[in-house]
Amino acid sequence: MPQVGIFMGSLSDEETMRPCTEVLEQLGISYLFTVSSAHRTPERTEHLVDKLEKEGCQVFICAAGMAAHLAGAVAARTLKPVLGVPITASKLGGMDALLATVMMPPGYPVGTVALDKAGAKNAAWLAAQIIALQDAAVATKLSAAREEFKAQVIKSAEDLESRMAK
Repeated sequence: MPQVGIFMGSLSDEETMRPCTEVLEQLGISYLFTVSSAHRTPERTEHLVDKLEKEGCQVFICAAGMAAHLAGAVAARTLKPVLGVPITASKLGGMDALLATVMMPPGYPVGTVALDKAGAKNAAWLAAQIIALQDAAVATKLSAAREEFKAQVIKSAEDLESRMAK
């Protein structure tokens, strides 16, 4: 049973979204990683949302560029949290995707993260935080990851200060 459904509007988004799957794997969170378009395959998107919900999926992550309606289409179909990752895919530098993802009508929210790979990572971290509300093992892994982040910053500071003192 996938805990997270990750939908991309196009296979060309795979490399951009790989950091999302890497974080989920690191935290031991199961997922389905697939392609479904809000515009070209709306029936597939609908079917996937319904199927994953029945299987116990807890969070949906949707990545799309340009018109970027995928996250909104999923949010219209589910009461589960939907996280949107806007993808830079046009000469507008991702602004079109960002606005399409973040500007949802009241009652159909999409939690929107940063563009591209940074957004892919944070979508996974945010999905993990949502899952951790009910899963103590994931909460423990999140806490350990935060401690590691903290340790890395402290080590970097100590290394820099050591080099500057010489």
